[in-house]
Order: sequence, then structure tokens, then C-alpha cells
Amino acid sequence: MVLKIFFPQCCNLADSGLLVGRWIPGHDTAVVLTVIHYPFIPGQVKQYIQQMQAQSKVELSVLGSWSLPKEGQEGMESFLRDLITIFPQQNWLQLSRQMGKTGFTCQVLNRDLGGKTVQQDVEKEGEEGGDEGEEKRDKVIFVHYEQRKVMLSQLHPEENGGRDPGVDPPSELQQMFQTVARSEPLFFLDKYDDGPLKSTHWQSEGREASIIVELLKQASTPVCLLLTWLLSIWSWICSIRVFNIYPLRFLSSKLSTCVQLSYRTEHMKTLSSMRRAASHTEFMRKANILVSFLVDVALGMLLISWLYRENRITVLANTLVPAADHVAKELEELLQWLMGAPAGLKMNRALDEVLGRFFLYHIHLWISYIHLMSPFIERILWYVGLSACLGLTFALSLVSDIVALLTFHIYCFYVYGARLYFLKIYGLSSLWRLFRGKKWNVLRQRVDSCSYDMDQLRLMVVVFQGVLHLSVDLINSFPLFAMGLRICRPYRLADGVKFRVLCDEPGTALHLLMEINPLNCSSVVQTYRTPTYSCYPKDSWTALVKKLFVGELVYPWKHKTTKVD
Repeated sequence: MVLKIFFPQCCNLADSGLLVGRWIPGHDTAVVLTVIHYPFIPGQVKQYIQQMQAQSKVELSVLGSWSLPKEGQEGMESFLRDLITIFPQQNWLQLSRQMGKTGFTCQVLNRDLGGKTVQQDVEKEGEEGGDEGEEKRDKVIFVHYEQRKVMLSQLHPEENGGRDPGVDPPSELQQMFQTVARSEPLFFLDKYDDGPLKSTHWQSEGREASIIVELLKQASTPVCLLLTWLLSIWSWICSIRVFNIYPLRFLSSKLSTCVQLSYRTEHMKTLSSMRRAASHTEFMRKANILVSFLVDVALGMLLISWLYRENRITVLANTLVPAADHVAKELEELLQWLMGAPAGLKMNRALDEVLGRFFLYHIHLWISYIHLMSPFIERILWYVGLSACLGLTFALSLVSDIVALLTFHIYCFYVYGARLYFLKIYGLSSLWRLFRGKKWNVLRQRVDSCSYDMDQLRLMVVVFQGVLHLSVDLINSFPLFAMGLRICRPYRLADGVKFRVLCDEPGTALHLLMEINPLNCSSVVQTYRTPTYSCYPKDSWTALVKKLFVGELVYPWKHKTTKVD
């Protein structure tokens, strides 16, 4: 049998006393949590352990004794050994350490059926076993761990490990992490307390505290109540029947600004909830939402400070109209080229004239609309910039909707061209079935040029809007808090542990140091990424290219549910 003892590093130099911890059921493993110093009254120790059990819901007990002899304490080890009669245990660990040595010596005392104490032989490193007929002696392995890091860390299950967390029992290592994490009330006893008991653990020198954190805790309750009241008013406004009429409801579900507003409303409802997070995943989700919201507002304020300096809004407004004129001029030149003989190809003159004039009329309407709105562009940009105080994502969503409205004529070109292109492809397939095996008409390949130009123009707008959507999604869904923990305090998100030999002195047990392996960044993003409500098309890239090739329409307002290949 191999007996594993998880021992906190902070207790290596603790004064002599009692070891308090837990035996992990189903394993020959003991987790030492604290050392209660001598002198103590056994009745007060039992009462203290019962109180800690009620608060932490952990089966705590006295595991044994710890001896670090000092001057005048020569008989301390035998005195602590006799405490097994007061604190009856099936296995009593008697650990001792000599000053100047790294390794511990361990004796395991067992109680037989008659209640007598029997010392169990322990095989030490460096000793050889006896004859083959001799009963094999137990081995003891000490695993030293940093108590604070283990308590604050969250051990993540292995991916594709074949275990079902809901059915399979937790592993030995997971039970050890849970024991230390749930024993937090045990660590509130420090040397500044006036109680009769003194102990050694990671907070023995004084509790860690922060004035800022305490002030935030006190202010969180009234802030949550205020947010709840404001959200109730906003929900009442949104529930008015006027906003539930079909055209308004349809537009609000397609505009990125309305979707982002509803998304932030759900975030605020989650943050303002007075219910305590029930699990680590729920806590990380709330923390990621809070940090992403603060970063979003901070970036929005930076955008406002940049826009309203040096009269940049006026410069942008004065640049918009010339840019629109330039785009219109380029489109007109492209249409004039297509209406002639592009690349020397002989086209249908009558059809070219009809389609060319039809698209030129659309461009004329669009540029007239831009010139009509030019006196109000500066004020529109002023209010758009001011909306960044609600967050950078809100301003980007508003810009995305404005770009979509300003380039709606280009999407109309795409729809017309795609429909004509689809009809031509359908006609070609019919002719191919009709004349299959007889001849191939090379002239039928001329239909590719016009429709592809419309697709490319539409593709430029889609790429620009996609960049805006990706920027919004990056801030909304990226787990900033979890990634910050991974960078600043990697032990908080544990993927596993590793061991290295700490001490292998002859005549002592094997001592290992347990170190935490942090979760890799890709797993952090995959585990704690916040789901979003994007307005992306539901098609994959393969399905999108296929639709563009055969001339089927791509609708930009379909929500992203499941990808279709």
C-alpha cells in the first residue's frame, strides 16, 4: 500500500501540534489543511472542528500529530502520540521533522479491534525490503502543495478523457482540490485572533484583504437595485404594443443596433441579479460579461475623445460626399464599359442598353439621395459618435446599419444581376441537356462577366460589414476576464498538475512538490466564450461560394443558427 499525504508548504516550519485535514474516501490519501499549535484543550479542538465542518460541509478530522522539537520540548513527541486515545482514528499519522533537515519521518499508528494502538511499519526510501516471505511494508509519499494557489484554482476536466462528470465519481486529485477550496472557513483563524487556538495555514500571518474590494462589495447592492429598476422600465417600454407591430418588429430583429441593444440588456439583467453564482462556470460568465462591458465602454469613451478633438467630425462629413461621388463615377464608368464591347466581346446591344440604363438610374437615385442628406451628415455623425458612450460595440453596430442603408443600392444590383445570372445558368443547363453529346456552343460562356462584377462589388461591402460584425463579436464574446486570469494568475485556471522531486534523503520518505499546469489559451477561449446573437448569414463558406457560383441569392439578415454546407 502506498500512503499519499498532501502537505501544505506553509506548514513546513509550523510549531508542534495536531494535523487537521481529511481522509479522501476510497483512497489511501490524506489532505493536511492546518496545524493547531500546542498548547490546546482537546474539547475546544473538537468543538472548533465541528464548527468548521458545519460551515465548509467537509468531513474534517484530526489526522495525527506534527512534531518540530525545540528547546525544552524533548517529550513533546510522546505526548502527541498519546493523543490518539482522545482523538480516535483508524490511522494516526505521526509526522516529525528535525531542524536542518528537509525530509520528514512518518509513523502510522493503527487501532485494532480491541482498541489497542499498533504501530504500522513504513518502508522508507533507501531501505531494502526483507525476505520474500516477509510482509511488504507500506510506503509513504509526501506531496507538498501551495495552499493558496490550490484553494483559488479551478481544476478543469480533461477534454475527450472518456469520463462523464455526471456519472463517474471525481478523481483523487479533483477531490483534493475540492477539499482545499471548500475549507476556506478554516483559514480565517490567524495569529491576531484572541481565541484559545492558534494554527498555521496560508493566512496565519493575517488575512488578505483589499479596501477597494470591500468598498465595491458594499456598493454592489444599491447599484444592482438601481440597474434592476432601470431595466424594468426599459422592458416596460419595449413591451408597448406599438413596438410589436410587424414592420417595427421585423426591422428591430434585422438591425444590428437593435440586436446589440437587446444583447446588452440581457447582459445587464445577468449582472444585476442578486442571486449568487451557483458554480464556477456561472461566476466566470458574469465576470467575463462585466469586464467586456467595462472594456467596451472604455473603448467607446476613447472613440468619443478622438472624434470630438480637432474638429474631426466635420472633416469626416466633408470627406463622405466626395467619396460617394467617386464611387458613383467609378460605377458609371464600369457600366458604360459593359454597355459597349467589353474586352472585345460581341454583346446583345439591346439588352445591354436596357440593363445599363436601369443600373445608371439606380446610381442617379443614390447619389441624389446622398446630396440631399449632405446638410445633415455632420449632425448624424455627431450623434453617432455620442452613442459610443454606450460602448464601442454599440457605435460599430450603428455604423454597420448606416453602411448597410447607404449601400442598399449595391445589394439591389447584386439581386438583379444574380437573378439574371441564375436564369442564364438555368438556360445553359437546359440547352446542355438538350444538345448533350451533339455539339458544344462556345458562345454560351459569355454570360460570366457581368454578374461576376456585381458579385465582386457586393463582396466588398460584405467584407467591410463583416469586419464591423467581427469587431462587435470580439468584444461581446471574447472571455476577457478569463484570459486576464490566464495571463496574470495562471494557477487560477488549472488544466492539471505536475510533480517534481523535492527531497529524496536516505532514511526519509519521498517528498514531491506539486505544481499547477495552467489551462492553455485556446481552451480558455473555448470554455468561457460568451454566446452571441449575431446577424451573420447561416451559410458556411462552401455554401456561400456555391450560391454565388450558381446565382442563388444570399440574404444578409438571416441569423446564424446552424451552418449548412
